[in-house]
Amino acid sequence: MASLLLPPKFSVNRRRVFRIHPSLRLNCSANNTNTSVSASQENSCRFKEIRNAACGLLAVLALTTTSPVIAANQRLPPLSTDPDRCARAFVGNTIGQANGVYDKAIDLRFCDYTNDKTNLKGKSLAAALMSDAKFDGADMSEVVMSKAYAVGASFKGTDFTNAVLDRVNFGKANLQGASFKNTVLSGSTFEDAQLQDVVFEDTIIGYIDLQKLCVNKTINDDARAELGCRN
Repeated sequence: MASLLLPPKFSVNRRRVFRIHPSLRLNCSANNTNTSVSASQENSCRFKEIRNAACGLLAVLALTTTSPVIAANQRLPPLSTDPDRCARAFVGNTIGQANGVYDKAIDLRFCDYTNDKTNLKGKSLAAALMSDAKFDGADMSEVVMSKAYAVGASFKGTDFTNAVLDRVNFGKANLQGASFKNTVLSGSTFEDAQLQDVVFEDTIIGYIDLQKLCVNKTINDDARAELGCRN
């Protein structure tokens, strides 16, 4: 009997950690010693080929899962030519919110929703492109935003109460006076964002995400106390 150890299966969880599962063992039988030795050598070569292929696949996965949100310097798709593209926010996305999968791209770039109090509340905006859009004074309470790209957008005085903001890129966004009361901020980034007078009352945020958020020096003392920032 010759045994061949196949490469372990793997899976990727939300934190992009490869979870290793027990290996599978394949048993091969042979009729004589010479055949067994030959089969063992052949199986060894095949194992090396399978192992190399698996390592290559793991490397590709590592590169493609490095960031949960679109990087600030990543090239974005061309601006949608749909004349009604801004109205897509009022419908939202109905599938795949958790993974940012959508039936049709939601391109809200350069759209103006200033002081909109009714059309955005409770909408699902999976993987929405929001850069350079205006949401000043809008009611976005109970909104679900997964993997949204809001770099450079304006959310001055926006109400995000009870919203779920999962892996949203708020880089360089203006969030002055916005309210994140009882809001989930999981994996969202705020690099170079303006966070003066932002309300973080009862905000739900992970420890690592909190550490990154507290680095922002525009957060005032009251908000830092609400968050529990130590620096």
